[in-house]
Amino acid sequence: MLQGKKVFVTGAGGFIGSHLTEELVKANADVTAMIRYGSSANWGNLEFLPQDIRREIKVVAGNVEDSDFMMHSLKGQDIVFHLAALIAIPYSYVAPRSYVRTNVEGTLNVMEAVRRLGIGRVVHTSTSEVYGTALYAPIDESHPLQGQSPYSASKIGADKIAESYFLSFATPVVTLRPFNTYGPRQSARAFIPTVICQALEQPAIRMGSLDPQRDMTFVRDTALGFIAAGTAPGIEGETINLGVGRTDSIGAIAGRILSLMGCDKPIEQDPSRVRPAKSEVQKLLSNNAKARERMGWSPTVSLDQGLAETIEFVKKNIHLFKSNTYTI
Repeated sequence: MLQGKKVFVTGAGGFIGSHLTEELVKANADVTAMIRYGSSANWGNLEFLPQDIRREIKVVAGNVEDSDFMMHSLKGQDIVFHLAALIAIPYSYVAPRSYVRTNVEGTLNVMEAVRRLGIGRVVHTSTSEVYGTALYAPIDESHPLQGQSPYSASKIGADKIAESYFLSFATPVVTLRPFNTYGPRQSARAFIPTVICQALEQPAIRMGSLDPQRDMTFVRDTALGFIAAGTAPGIEGETINLGVGRTDSIGAIAGRILSLMGCDKPIEQDPSRVRPAKSEVQKLLSNNAKARERMGWSPTVSLDQGLAETIEFVKKNIHLFKSNTYTI
């Protein structure tokens, strides 16, 4: 299916992007992995890929905010997976303009390059955060969009740019809307690695709100969902959820992590980590019927299995985490 296909991944050095890059190589695609340009020669999460996988990828460094760079880089590609984005919700409260530049303008640059170059498929990455607190559950793709944080507002804008390019120019875009993804390589900005780090290093687990409910998908399942979105026939112009279809509260997931680690440290709420009340999304529960029916995708990894793999990764790489630095 992907044998010999020229595939380009923006945001390849990120959490989901690195796993997608790995799975694309395993599927025998010809992969170009784009990382954000910087002074360091570090490849981000691509550094964790096995050597035999890393040898098979071409890495380019740049910025999706540069339209000329994107036009030049995407020449000759068959499929583009657009994952590059600013994603941390707390940071969007203090730097909202950066989110518009990267998430909205960056998506515009990718779509325009895909349109002009006649590329056969582009998979645009959305997020379940665009739904806001559920008006009904489970959430299907017709649920209203609610910009409850500058981050989610910027992703709504990016989604609408992608939609407009399909409707205006027939650009072959598929918008994929993952619910919360977790797993190895995720940074301590996310709550699961934060809980694991604190369980390993701190006397107590300090968190923000414990009540919000999340639909958690293991990252390998998410990566395979991207591949399905890039290859399934006849889904251009569609928006498709990726999620397990069940929720657990943040507090319950934290408790499950401590149980798997054999740790009895207390869980405490830290007011400084609590999001503004009108910005907090209380419940995200996916309706994944469309992904099953249109792409043949369904999740396979249980929460306990995924948490166990994540715990092992954090234990082996604890030097990369700062458990008391980020807010949830």
